[in-house]
Amino acid sequence: MYYKGVYHLFYQYNPRGPIWGNIAWAHSISYNLIDWDHVDIALSPTDPELDINGCFSGSTTLLQDDKLAILYTGKNCRNHQVQNLATPVNLSDPFLREWTKSSLNHMTPNDIDPTEFRDPTTAWLGPDNMWRTAIGAKMVTGKWVPLLYTSSDFKHWTRSTKTPFGLLLENNELVLECVDFFPVGINGSDGDNRYSNKDQYKKKFALKVSFQHNERECYVLGQYSLEKEEFKAESSDFNFRIDYGKFYASKSFYDPEKKRRVVWGWIMESESRADDIKKGWSGLMSFPRTIVLSKSGKQLVQWPIKEIEKLRGEEVGVHNKELYFGSIFEISGITPSQADVEVSFQIDVDELREAEPMDPSWVDPQVLCDEKNASVKGIFGPFGLKVLASEDLSEQTSIFFRIFKINDNEYKVVIGSDQSRSSLRDGLNKTTYGAFLDLDPRLEKITLRTLIDHSIVESFGGEGRSCITARVYPRLAINKAAHLYAFNYGTKSVKIFNLKAWSVNNAQFVTRREERNH
Repeated sequence: MYYKGVYHLFYQYNPRGPIWGNIAWAHSISYNLIDWDHVDIALSPTDPELDINGCFSGSTTLLQDDKLAILYTGKNCRNHQVQNLATPVNLSDPFLREWTKSSLNHMTPNDIDPTEFRDPTTAWLGPDNMWRTAIGAKMVTGKWVPLLYTSSDFKHWTRSTKTPFGLLLENNELVLECVDFFPVGINGSDGDNRYSNKDQYKKKFALKVSFQHNERECYVLGQYSLEKEEFKAESSDFNFRIDYGKFYASKSFYDPEKKRRVVWGWIMESESRADDIKKGWSGLMSFPRTIVLSKSGKQLVQWPIKEIEKLRGEEVGVHNKELYFGSIFEISGITPSQADVEVSFQIDVDELREAEPMDPSWVDPQVLCDEKNASVKGIFGPFGLKVLASEDLSEQTSIFFRIFKINDNEYKVVIGSDQSRSSLRDGLNKTTYGAFLDLDPRLEKITLRTLIDHSIVESFGGEGRSCITARVYPRLAINKAAHLYAFNYGTKSVKIFNLKAWSVNNAQFVTRREERNH
């Protein structure tokens, strides 16, 4: 959240070790979303009736009169998941270091499995002066749905008789958590869900859920009527995803200072539990991203926040470089293990009719990119970038595109992230990810932005229409031994119309030890 000039990030944390357990709410602050100070733990599991077995996910909400509140899920002494309220002890403290828990708890489930009821969203206030929040729950029927709760004072909550999201997921038996619900538009300011913004209900809304079984971040767009307490989704399926890779439990917030909605995700490890214990840490936050509605109105678009560019250092550029069949072109002059790359590819539109036909059975882009990975030669593609690559290419992570023909007037573009050769190490998760890209290659160039940060590769295809995060652990291609290449393994040549790459400097991180002794 943003409060009185300071960004606050709360996140799940185990103060006793690098693996899951003893979950508390850690707390860091920033003035620019890039450089961070780690301050006191905000919430610890201390109360038998509220959270003695863990302070799990939740949200912050800005109330009227500049007051603040946290709604979070606690696991109590009976291992029931209960929804709890916490407020700052001292609002004049710019770091908001101390929080007090309320003994009130009026979200008691009746027809809900009490062990599966979690993750309240940031609340929103309607013109009726009623607060609303959505919570993921497993009903006694075995179905998982987001439930709506309402309150007039943010202390006493009542289960709504309306089920604005229930019909959409009425037959869902998959574990559903970390619900997010927010307005969107083509402008950043359209993401404003504060109580003072009465026009928010004229916009589209996004309902995002996290499906635990496959760790996927899925969303659907629709219209939200507060009067009818009804969400009319544009699709009955959660076909779109926030990110198609190693990215989970995302959470967005509205930044009133920059008039934008920003989303974060949890980038989990792809190593083993033993590896985590050995290195002493696990899990990171993604780079913060702005999130808006695409110009077509069909999906969400994400892009790294502007502030990341302040970390850029040495710059190199490539223009109008033809990549013929089998081309591998090294991009030198920067630090490939910590880099920011933007590239646009141009194809010969007149040759598109020779593209490989799109098989109607290719409905899952991840399966398609696994079968036709970056090593499988094609016609238009694979072409793209090889990052965190060793000099002999025995290690490489490839972010690539392919173009398929549906008919002479319709084409399908797929973006993939191939981790199959990312490391010579055994025992790693080397999943290959893929996504379809809503882009007509006859009308626009194919663009890619990739942020490389040692073991993390975040890629944004088609100006952010499809995003894929990868977690890789090369043995050879580390630090100064890493290389960056552009490549084309398609029989049709492609042109690097424009490429810019930057070394990226370190952000600043500080632990306020003097504050911890406060």
